Amino acid sequence: MKEGFRQAMAWLHTWTGLVFGWLLFAIFLTGTLAYFKDETSHWMQPEIPARPINAEASLTLAQDYLQQHAAGASRWLIDLPDARDPALTVRWQQEPGKPGERGRFESTTLDAQTGAEVQGRDTMGGEFFYRFHFQLQMPYPWGRWLATSAAMLMFVALITGIITHKKIFKDFFTFRPRKGQRSWLDGHNAVGVLVLPFHLMITYSSLVIFMSMVMPASIVASYGSNIDAFYDEVFPETAIPERAGQALTLPPLTAFLTRASEHWAGGHIKRVTVNNPGDANASVQMSRATSDKIAYEYGSDVTFNAITGEQLGATPDKPVPMTIAGGFYGLHIGHFAGPVLRWLYFLCGLAGTAMIGTGLVIWLGKRQLKHAKSGVMPFELRLVEVLNIAGMAGLVSAVAVFFLANRLLPLSLSGRADWEVNGFFIAWGLSVVHASLRKGRAAWIEQLALGALLFSAVPLINALTTPWNLVTSVAQGDWALAGFDLTCLGAGLFLAWAAWKMRRAASTVGAKKPRREAAPPITLEQGSH
Repeated sequence: MKEGFRQAMAWLHTWTGLVFGWLLFAIFLTGTLAYFKDETSHWMQPEIPARPINAEASLTLAQDYLQQHAAGASRWLIDLPDARDPALTVRWQQEPGKPGERGRFESTTLDAQTGAEVQGRDTMGGEFFYRFHFQLQMPYPWGRWLATSAAMLMFVALITGIITHKKIFKDFFTFRPRKGQRSWLDGHNAVGVLVLPFHLMITYSSLVIFMSMVMPASIVASYGSNIDAFYDEVFPETAIPERAGQALTLPPLTAFLTRASEHWAGGHIKRVTVNNPGDANASVQMSRATSDKIAYEYGSDVTFNAITGEQLGATPDKPVPMTIAGGFYGLHIGHFAGPVLRWLYFLCGLAGTAMIGTGLVIWLGKRQLKHAKSGVMPFELRLVEVLNIAGMAGLVSAVAVFFLANRLLPLSLSGRADWEVNGFFIAWGLSVVHASLRKGRAAWIEQLALGALLFSAVPLINALTTPWNLVTSVAQGDWALAGFDLTCLGAGLFLAWAAWKMRRAASTVGAKKPRREAAPPITLEQGSH
């Protein structure tokens, strides 16, 4: 009965991993890239210079600009720069033309040191990877439902994998190089066990994030169809006084930075919202940066009367269940992480991506052995092979194409940001066509080599098309730009090494006479794939 249960878990582990494996690989890869979302956006908008952080000076510059260009607006929103995002962004909402309408928003980006307007190129930047990670470039809510379903099956695959591999920790210390399927299995076990706590945390927390979407029964039971009432109660907002119609000069906003920071016992402010600027009933709302704490808090604000300085309200402390949920959310997105911890997140994400990829390779390799002698591969195995190549090597190349499109597309191109995304999907689609036309190992080698070439070309094209080359970035101390170029070079070298290893392995196999017993069967004790 015990072996029967483990056999059942092995079957479940194998098939959940296969059916959703390619989707999970894409979700994990883009989620891993999203840990450097702000740095990626900075590289993709190099026109916005990185400056020393001075919240008071930036807020003063933003207020001066808005008083000159949006004095009659109904609302100002100021996003202050930080160590990861150098942009000083100002937005304002025009007065509505008719009662009941919402005024149109306008925005611009300012140099955080001079206050001059800065025109960054049109791009989605790192936001694309962040959104794709949980929306899959699909309409709401279908992408979120599919991504959450994949996360649930990933959680099932992790639990069944732990049950199946009863010698899981012993297997972690076992690696047999140049042993074909055994090497892939050893690598799968190693990366799986090495960051197993991260895998469990990241998968379970993704389910917690969308808990209200996938398990709404308690909300519906309490609030019926009035879901907005639930969110109003869970995320209360301070009431904003109506416009008095009496013009008054808005005092400097910098004084409220200190008061808000003291209210949070040292918290940092990311956004400043001014309602009714230039009116006697003007109010200023200070919103706390989500990077201040591990627990992610949406809408942690403190509001003041902008004229008298009286505190009008503040977001109350969250109850314990919401703090726990916010803790899982914060651990998942990692906004609190400093540079070293963020790189650790990144490496753990790559390990999770590799675990999924090696699992797909093991599944196919084991079944290919049965048809090695005949040399004829069934359609279903050929389909898996094509999806493996395009879903992994093709996806990686598409990421490089996305970066290159940012530098090569004309700056004046209409819908430029959309065309960057289109370039990503076109490249990904072409990888499917290529994998369908070429034999498996040759397609792997060619697509890995192409990925190496594309990633290595990123810093070169960047140097040829912009003034912000690697040397200049290092000289100016802009380590986000320099680090991006260096990471692309590292990715190119890794893919080149992978292509070389695969080509070398192909040459070795071709030089040897095939033997039926060359690759011993993998038992349940060694792995479930």
